[in-house]
Parts: sequence; C-alpha cells; structure tokens
Amino acid sequence: MEIYNLLFAAFGPQNWWPAETELEMMVGAILTQNTSWNNVEKAIQNLKERDLLSIRGLGEIPASILAGYIRPAGYYNLKAKRLKNLIKFVEDKYNGDIDRLFFPDTDAIRKGLLSVKGIGMETADSIVLYGAGRPVFVVDTYTHRILARHGLIEEEAGYNDLQVFLMDNLPHDVEFFKEFHALIVKTGKDFCRRKPLCSNCPLENLNKKQYD
Repeated sequence: MEIYNLLFAAFGPQNWWPAETELEMMVGAILTQNTSWNNVEKAIQNLKERDLLSIRGLGEIPASILAGYIRPAGYYNLKAKRLKNLIKFVEDKYNGDIDRLFFPDTDAIRKGLLSVKGIGMETADSIVLYGAGRPVFVVDTYTHRILARHGLIEEEAGYNDLQVFLMDNLPHDVEFFKEFHALIVKTGKDFCRRKPLCSNCPLENLNKKQYD
C-alpha cells in the first residue's frame, strides 16, 4: 500500500485501459504484446477505419489481410493468428457473445482464455481485470522488477507467486487493481528500467537494493 500511495501521489490516476468496448480492450491486450501502446493505437485505428473492430469483422477477414492492418503493432502475422484464435474461441464457445464469455466465475473465464493459443497469463488476466471487471492482479515484467528491487519478493519468483503475494496483501477491488497495475507500468517505463533511474523515482526512499 505504501508503494501504491507514493505512486498515486506522484502520477495521479492513469485512466487505463483506454478502450471504447470490451472487444477493443481484448484486441489491444493481444496487440500490446512486445510493443508500445503507441503502436497498438495505430493498429486499432486501422481496424476502426475499416469497420473491422467487431466479432463478425475480425471473424470473417482472412488472417493474411488482418496482418497488414495491424502491422504497426509488430509481429503482425503472429498477432493476426492470435486474434483469429481468440475470435474463434468466442464464436465457438459463446456464439460470438462477449457478455456470455464474461458471465461465468472468474476462474472459469481465466481458464477459458488460457486455452486459446497465444494467450498467456498476463494477457488473460488483463482481459479478466479490464474486460470482465473481475478483481485479478495483472503481473508483468515491471511488477517483478519493482518488487524484487525493493526486496519484497525473491528474484526467482514466478507469475503465480507474485500474483498470490499481491492478492494476499491488497484489497480485492477492481478499480484499485486497475490503478495499481497502471501505476506500476508507468513507473517501470519511466524509472525502473534495466538500468534504473532511482534518483527521481517516487519510490527512491523505500528500502531498496543497491546496484553495482
């Protein structure tokens, strides 16, 4: 909570995830893998301009053509296949109805998403939190780096270890989890890099490891 309070005081609300619909959020979760959000925005805009940001639109367009439209997001052939996998999953299992996808309990939603080829734990949990509105903490590289550098977890801690640690020690509130995750991402991008910029970081005065 001290970390959260320091980051919120420094940066304020992040208003994340930027999306007009649940489907747009889900598409963004796949497109943002291994790229910046600026690139994702360009790809999503391409889809919007061609009226493709729908279950039907993404379901009917060939993957090879879709890849061209999402090219700004990088790894476009791979991501086109992953998007098609996700849409097929929603079509086959939920008759193309995202509300039905998000109706079951949280574990069932997560398990279903993880069954889709190309969707890992971080992407699945992002969809569960920001799309379905369920209180699941999204863990990413920045989460691990910040917590490890401040001595809260071991370096070898895995995704599930971090998630359990955070959810055992934080209030299970959807909006709080969204805000905290977004603040962690901002801190990781701006300060807690591979070569950290500790001197101006809001977490500078926390007990932290010393770097060579």
